[in-house]
Amino acid sequence: MAMSGVEIFKLLPKTNCKKCGFPTCLAFAMKLAQRQADISACPDVSEAAKATLGEASAPPIRGIKLGLGDRAAKMGEENVMFRHEKKFVNPCVIALNVADTDDVAARAKNVASSEIDRVGQKLRVDAISIEFKSGDAAKYEAAVKAAAENAPESAVILNCSDATVVDAAVKAVAARKPMIYGVNDSNIDAMAAIAKAHGLILGLKADGIEAVMALVAKAKAAGVEDLVLDPCAKNAREIIEMNTQIRRSALKKGEKSLGYPVLSNCVREDSMVEANIAAVAVAKYASIVLVSAVERWKNLALFTLRQNIYTDPQVPMQVPQKVYKIGEPSAEAPLMITTNFSLTYFIVAGEVENSKVPSRLAVMDCEGLSVLTAWAAGKFTANKIAQFVTEWEEFKEVANKELIIPGQVAILSGALEDKLPGWKITVGPREANGLPVFLKSRAA
Repeated sequence: MAMSGVEIFKLLPKTNCKKCGFPTCLAFAMKLAQRQADISACPDVSEAAKATLGEASAPPIRGIKLGLGDRAAKMGEENVMFRHEKKFVNPCVIALNVADTDDVAARAKNVASSEIDRVGQKLRVDAISIEFKSGDAAKYEAAVKAAAENAPESAVILNCSDATVVDAAVKAVAARKPMIYGVNDSNIDAMAAIAKAHGLILGLKADGIEAVMALVAKAKAAGVEDLVLDPCAKNAREIIEMNTQIRRSALKKGEKSLGYPVLSNCVREDSMVEANIAAVAVAKYASIVLVSAVERWKNLALFTLRQNIYTDPQVPMQVPQKVYKIGEPSAEAPLMITTNFSLTYFIVAGEVENSKVPSRLAVMDCEGLSVLTAWAAGKFTANKIAQFVTEWEEFKEVANKELIIPGQVAILSGALEDKLPGWKITVGPREANGLPVFLKSRAA
């Protein structure tokens, strides 16, 4: 169970040396209790206390990496039941399940090309799962190789319950640190030996939570620590019930045998049914969501849902402060300004693109607030806009010295002309959808 700040403080040196970066040992203890600091920051703590505190401060759900490199998918490390308490940490992995009897190379290419850009974030299908259906070990090994070659940056899942087949196929992708999925009570010993030999993740599969807990005990006894749990939920209701029970048991009751990421197998024959069940899994604690197809419409729906759930609800989504070029603007091209709230930027930029008028869009850091909210909060004022314009080098590229401001803050035009001598301040449309007509009329 988690320790309180006072309990942690009793185990610290109490020297207030500030070496940890905090003013007192008590302040450091409070940060440890909130999991906002690491015990390794204290150089003077005893080894016994370090072992106790390290275990106590570890996330209740084990953190695991699936794959290697920058594209490795992080799972687990969650601390809360609800995102408004403190944001969810690691977005769930969306994995395409492909049978070894399919055209694996083509399906893997679909995974590799699945990336889309949405409000400044790169979203993609993260992994490819190769299912053993052919009954032919050589065919399965070839399918695994084809998947790895055609989706070179994606994580790999070996969806096979035959340990002999896995042992042969895993050698082709062992360096990619795949997950072995399909580990059950009958093959746990052989699968655990393979995982331990290559340092791999085991995906434990059993009917119900208690059966999964029994498998966890066997896997840990065999020396495998990186585990993913699949309690074999059969429908959306069971996904909600089982995933919630597992998360609550790990977080609220300290049940260590359930403190692992969860996989929800959402593969269904009907694509719309599959999308809906996958959406439930994304929303309810699945760390890996297995689907059978990655149509673009389904990707967009699942990516958007995942992105919204795994952003910090207390921090608005933002884009970097800079002057963005839309099209190939000349020195005389229109220059507009707005705030760095992601939704505002992408709506405005989209309408400017629709106008086909090459332009510049200056995005000012207003801590992710929309135009009216930023103005009301004193973050999008004449003083601050003038400072932005005069200090940023990119504004020197503008020859006509005209700044178009949002119509919602037309009240700033007079003050801006006073603070930006030599500049013409023009009031643009109140709504972004008026920009195409506004810009085309100026260009005519």
